Amino acid sequence: MAFVTTEEPVQLTFLFLVSSMVMLWRLNAVEQKGFEGTMVGTLIMPYCSGFANLAFAFVMGRSGGAGSLVLENCIVNNVTNLTLILGITALFGGMRVYAKPGGKTRDKTTARVGWISLLLTITALFFFTGALWTLARDGQLDFSDGLMLCGLFAFWQVIHLFEVLKNNVRKKQSLPPSLVFDLALAGLAAWICLYSIEGLVAWVTAHGKGWLSVKNLGVLSGILMVVPNALLAFYYAGRGRADIAYSSQIGDCHICIPLCLGLYALFTPISLPASFTPGIIAILAAGCTHLFFTTLTGKIPRLIGGGLAIGYAFFIYTGMVF
Repeated sequence: MAFVTTEEPVQLTFLFLVSSMVMLWRLNAVEQKGFEGTMVGTLIMPYCSGFANLAFAFVMGRSGGAGSLVLENCIVNNVTNLTLILGITALFGGMRVYAKPGGKTRDKTTARVGWISLLLTITALFFFTGALWTLARDGQLDFSDGLMLCGLFAFWQVIHLFEVLKNNVRKKQSLPPSLVFDLALAGLAAWICLYSIEGLVAWVTAHGKGWLSVKNLGVLSGILMVVPNALLAFYYAGRGRADIAYSSQIGDCHICIPLCLGLYALFTPISLPASFTPGIIAILAAGCTHLFFTTLTGKIPRLIGGGLAIGYAFFIYTGMVF
C-alpha cells in the first residue's frame, strides 16, 4: 500500500487521533461482551491505546530508522502514562479502586478482586522493566533479547486470556458473534492509524527542523501517542471505573516494554541511547509510587497525583530524554 509523504502534518495528526478514537469506541464495547473490569484494561485496551507505538516500531523498522528512537518512544510513552496521565487523573479524584463505603457486598467484592488484579499488573511492570534492563546490560538488544521479551509478553497475555475464559465459565456466558464486527472496525481504524503515523514520520524526516527534527522523533512520537491514553483514562475515571482507567495505562506500558522493543529487536539490533538509564529509573520510581499507595490506600491521593505530574514536567524540562 502507498503511504503519504505529504506536507500536511496537521491533517495526518487529526487522522491519527480520529482513528485512535474509533478503536477506543469499538473496543470499549467489548467490556459488555465477556471481558470485565481490570481484564478490559489489561487484555483489550492496551492493544488499542498501544497500537500507535507498535505501528511506530513497524514504520521505523521498515524504513531502516534507528532503534534508539523506538526505545525513546517507548520510554517517553511509559513515563508519561505513569506520571502525567495517572497523576492528573488522580489530581481530580478519579483513582479510587476500592468500592465506596456503604456499597453492596457484591460491589465491594468485585472492587477488591479488581484491586488485587491491578496490583498484579503493576508488579508485572517491574518484572518487564527489570528484564529489559538485564538484557540490555551488554549495550544493545539483539534477536535473542527480542525473543525473550516477546515470550514474556505472550505468556502474560495467555494468563489473562485463561482468566477471561474461567470467568465466562463461572457466569455461564460465551463471547458473542458481534465481537467480530467490533474487532473488524477496530482493525480498520488500526490500518488508518498506521497510515497516518508513516506519513508523519516521512514528513519529519523530510521537512522537520529544530525541535521537530528526526533526532527528537522518538520523544515527539512518544508524547503524541499518549493522547488516546489520556482520553481513555479520563473517560473511565469519569465513569467511576478507576480499575479500567488504571490498568489500561499500566497495560499500555506493557505493550511498549516488552512487546514493541521485543518485536523491533527480532529484526534489527537496538543500541541504547543516553536516555535509557534515566528513563528506566523514572519508570521504576513511578511504579514504586503507584504500588505503595495503591496497596496502602486503594487509590492514588490527590497530592501524590500532583507530585507525579510535576515529576513529569521535571523529566521533560531537564532533558532526560534528549
